Amino acid sequence: MSMMIYEMVQDDAPAQQAVIKVIGVGGGGCNAVNNMIIAGVRGVEFIAANTDADSLAQNRAPTRIQLGQTLTKGLGAGSKPEVGRNSALEDRERIADALHGTDMVFIAAGMGGGTGTGAAPVVAEVAKEIGVLTVAVVTRPFVFEGAKRVGVATQGIDELKKNVDSLIVIPNQKLMDVLGDDVTMRDAFRAADDVLKGAVAGVAEVITTPGFVNVDFADVRTVMSLNGMAMMGTASASGIDRARVAAEEAVASPLLDDITLVGARGLLVNISTAPGCLKMKEYSEIMEIITQLADAEADMKFGTAEVEGMPEEEIRVTLIATGLAPNKKSREERNTRLEVVRTGTDDVPLEIGNSEAPPQALRSGRRVTSTADFANPSVMENYDIPAFLRKQAD
Repeated sequence: MSMMIYEMVQDDAPAQQAVIKVIGVGGGGCNAVNNMIIAGVRGVEFIAANTDADSLAQNRAPTRIQLGQTLTKGLGAGSKPEVGRNSALEDRERIADALHGTDMVFIAAGMGGGTGTGAAPVVAEVAKEIGVLTVAVVTRPFVFEGAKRVGVATQGIDELKKNVDSLIVIPNQKLMDVLGDDVTMRDAFRAADDVLKGAVAGVAEVITTPGFVNVDFADVRTVMSLNGMAMMGTASASGIDRARVAAEEAVASPLLDDITLVGARGLLVNISTAPGCLKMKEYSEIMEIITQLADAEADMKFGTAEVEGMPEEEIRVTLIATGLAPNKKSREERNTRLEVVRTGTDDVPLEIGNSEAPPQALRSGRRVTSTADFANPSVMENYDIPAFLRKQAD
């Protein structure tokens, strides 16, 4: 009788963790980095880069790069993107040194000003040249900031697209539309920072936290390398329907730019619970909700994380979708509605459909309409429901 002998080889060398960095470029980006540090985001390294020396000195990032010291004398870019770009080019080597040994970098910036708009594309170019997986998370200006600033932001985003693997755009105008007229400036901008924080913390947790179904950095690179627009959503829920509620809330990302999740070419999903608290049915339900929105040939990576100290009744779903196309139809429809309002049709009766108050569920501390209403076209036409949820209902 033959015998098969297996030799167990133990590797005492510690597993090498992926190096993830976040670099804030300009005033808005540096503020976002500061807020992430204050929030205690772990598993990443922080860098702040700015032309304003005084602002940079107050940043909490351990690595700080003053851009264009010779050009600007530390006084900022004066809202001129060309000055921001030339300042970054002046310190190109310092940027490269700060990114040396990095596997993945998030670039945070506000578009429309000088440093963020001009320097962020240079940072992306440097990162790309040294082989770093590059994801940019940027904001568009408010409408009231003027057409010129909005136009400058658009040009900056177009430049950024040339050298990033994935791009997440947050229109500041939606902060008011989604959060309401009474939201404070502090809370509005914090909401934009939370999108970045959620993306960074979510990716770090996906890679570093063990679970029954692990996602490694190679999986992250596969999904995030699909060029194009990206969206990120994260949501927590408790109770009987916690899996469904968390998945649907993660899919609905109202603060992101006009994009549709339908046809996503890459999906990275992480499901986090307390150790031993994820049911197979919940895992299956979350996968079903999310995968039906993706392209049939999409690269999909699902992982789980068992988080010590997380409440047993809570589940958290983190979703990153890549390779998305702008939702031009949605933008055109929104512009048309605004034009109608301006021509004096405010007093025209509006058919709302079923006037009964829709069933409500408590999601992450705020009330939202139940998904039963998504199947009712007459109701949906009067709510700013993302296009991909309307298609999901179909």
